[in-house]
Amino acid sequence: MAPQAAFGGWLSVPPGFSTFLSPPMTYLLGYDIGSSSIKVALLDADTGRCLASVTSPQQEMEISAPVAGWAEQQPERWWQEVVNATRQLRHEYAFDAARVAGIGITYQMHGLVLVDHAGQVLRPAIIWCDSRAVDLGNQAFHDLGETHCLQNYLNSPGNFTASKLKWVQEHEPDIYARVHKIQLPGDYIAFRLTGELQTTVSGLSEGVFWNFREQAVAQDLLDYYGISRELLPAVVDTFAVQGRLAPAPAQELGLHAGTPIGYRAGDQPNNAFSLNVLQPGEIAATAGTSGVVYGISDAPTADPHSRVNAFVHVNSTPEQPRNGVLMCMNGTGILNSWLRKVVGELPYDEMNQLAAQAPIGAAGLQFFPFGNGAERILENQPTDAELRGLNFNIHDRRHVLRAAQEGIVFALVYGLNIMRAAGVQVHTVRAGNANMFLSPVFREAFVNCGNVALELYNTDAAQGAARGAGVGVGLYASPAEAFGGLERLLTLAPTPDLQPQYQAAYARWQQVLTTHILPQPSSLPQRNVAQPAF
Repeated sequence: MAPQAAFGGWLSVPPGFSTFLSPPMTYLLGYDIGSSSIKVALLDADTGRCLASVTSPQQEMEISAPVAGWAEQQPERWWQEVVNATRQLRHEYAFDAARVAGIGITYQMHGLVLVDHAGQVLRPAIIWCDSRAVDLGNQAFHDLGETHCLQNYLNSPGNFTASKLKWVQEHEPDIYARVHKIQLPGDYIAFRLTGELQTTVSGLSEGVFWNFREQAVAQDLLDYYGISRELLPAVVDTFAVQGRLAPAPAQELGLHAGTPIGYRAGDQPNNAFSLNVLQPGEIAATAGTSGVVYGISDAPTADPHSRVNAFVHVNSTPEQPRNGVLMCMNGTGILNSWLRKVVGELPYDEMNQLAAQAPIGAAGLQFFPFGNGAERILENQPTDAELRGLNFNIHDRRHVLRAAQEGIVFALVYGLNIMRAAGVQVHTVRAGNANMFLSPVFREAFVNCGNVALELYNTDAAQGAARGAGVGVGLYASPAEAFGGLERLLTLAPTPDLQPQYQAAYARWQQVLTTHILPQPSSLPQRNVAQPAF
């Protein structure tokens, strides 16, 4: 048979050989819709290797706070950065868009996007670190019954998406009257890609729209808030062909119309998925804008004070439930980013080097990194960031940078211990080699204060979303098969010589937190909450 010239045909070869061209590469695209930036990753579906990734914009996207405690972003800005990142990716890595087998989306959790019948956004998105709905959620927790909420939702309605929607109903009735559907941030980006208004069970659970006992929408909470179920979008599976890229956005992105969207998940369930954290006892962590530890359980798990929260994990099924128990600390990378501006826009690796020059415990300087909205681990009490123990004759920027990294770790460990008290087993934690985990000081403090082993992997949220798309479109038979190319880069364990110093520094920090930062029991409403029985 005569060889063909190129483009997947035969090649001319010397006599006696019968070599074929390698089959064309199949790609997967993953989008990470963050509050700081949008990232897109391109994976080789066969090897799981990341071929290229792009982040846009280069400077963090702004978060608007028109009133103290509020946090808003324009969904249109997310979309424009999706477009910018995709175009830049295509410029940097010339791939055949027709060979993209699937697109996955991960996104900042707990946000609220409102669209009308024409699909137009009605107001800025109320995002995850916005505190305006705390009182409404607390009142619902009281009125519906705290034990009832914990048994059915595994959470207080708190400051989650359902309570934010109630806030709009009460304070912006003209806007509320025009709402056709609500969307989580990732749902909105999927809508811009496909024209389909959809969400997932995992997404409903992160908004506290889900009843775990009944395995259905939390109708009693909707009734209490006076919210019509019709405002909730259609539900699709986390791993499934959820829609296809429409012609207009395909042209704008430079992608192929008809490409399936095969996955969507909130950032923390997706971070766990990206690290192959799928089964009970497995733990994931991330330290980006917020800091999170997320553990998998096969049983309903609730903290009586809703300081840690349970959501439906990406691989949960009615027959084999998997819940993710999440502790979140808002003021993580955002504190490091703020300090970077204060100390003169130093590169982050130089900041890490300076922090390492200060001693463990930062010579008595303590940072309490609670300045980015209501903190769930502090029962949503309004608490600002604090720097304590500053001595002008002792401390310089090295101590401040170290105190900040240690303070973030101490807050994470405080939440980690709440998870342990709720029954989550924590021994080894997996994380992507990114953000705060790039800092040797942060890693060392984390393992020694938390008394955990730490495994770092060559992955990130956008890569996880791409792998999820591979499952959803059927390239991989199961989530567990999606992790070719996932490589462990580093394992770190507590150091016996250092652990006592870190534990002592944490104990001093916790003592100040509980005696000076947190409201004292006498100043709080009296609570008598029984541990819920499931």
